[in-house]
Amino acid sequence: MKSFYITDDHVDAVVALCTVGLDLPEDAAEADALVGRLLDPPTGRRTVRIGISTDDAGDGSATLAGVVFASMNDREPAAGHLDLLVVHPGVRRQGLGRALVAAAEDALARLGATEVRLSGNSPCYLWPGVDVRYTPAVCMAQSLGYEQVNAGWNMTADLTDTDPYGVADAEELRLAEAGVTVRRATRDDLPVLAEWVRRTWNASWEWESTQAVLRPEAGCYVAWRDGQPLAFASYGANRPSWFGPMGTDPNAERLGMGRVLLRRCLADQEAAGLPEAQIGWAGPIGFYSRAVGARLERVFWLYRRVLPDAPGQG
Repeated sequence: MKSFYITDDHVDAVVALCTVGLDLPEDAAEADALVGRLLDPPTGRRTVRIGISTDDAGDGSATLAGVVFASMNDREPAAGHLDLLVVHPGVRRQGLGRALVAAAEDALARLGATEVRLSGNSPCYLWPGVDVRYTPAVCMAQSLGYEQVNAGWNMTADLTDTDPYGVADAEELRLAEAGVTVRRATRDDLPVLAEWVRRTWNASWEWESTQAVLRPEAGCYVAWRDGQPLAFASYGANRPSWFGPMGTDPNAERLGMGRVLLRRCLADQEAAGLPEAQIGWAGPIGFYSRAVGARLERVFWLYRRVLPDAPGQG
């Protein structure tokens, strides 16, 4: 068994490993996009990418048996995150997962981390935390002393309904009568759009909405009035099948823009051939349920562990 740092030369092998090593079909199907997202992080992020190879993978040849991606943000210089941990099904229960976590913790500590989290490192993340259906990951986190500190959830919107997503003419007309125009955002909109999202919400949503405008598999719809944005909804910033973030300016609520923008995004995802969309880290639950019949489905547990050598721990 040999550990090494992942480079661009290993990308295809990492994607192949994720395709067979991510047990949930919805994750395995997006393996290429997941790896690509982590390889293109936001400014101010430091990353650690470690792989383990072994000859004992069934065919006698050296094989990428496991991989861990970890990261830190400048805004939280003491917090490390485990973004991706995958072990090949053929070599599980041999301690590879533990070895990868230990290697990542050590590398994060050397970068200044005093705690490590199993939770989404917003704004660039693949999951809010550990999907509870990944039972081995939950068991490992608990055995390594990680404490569950929170929970997150997604909602699922069915895109296979015989009534396609889109927006009824009456809704568009109602907004137009109120002076509101809804359209897909372009690069030319970013100077105004990005500044408004950052000022109204936060820098994380600014990054995600910007990525949704720039990435070819993503999109962002905005409601405008008098040249100013009032509401936005985006998809694909981190994963092609995931919707969000979405927000309405507090001074322009109750115009019904959210439902229109949501359905515009889902219509794009439906046209791309996706059977369903995941509303990531979903809230408010009632709105999504009423607007598109979305249902609560994926549940994530968020964990943290203070590293043994952190100040006050020894």
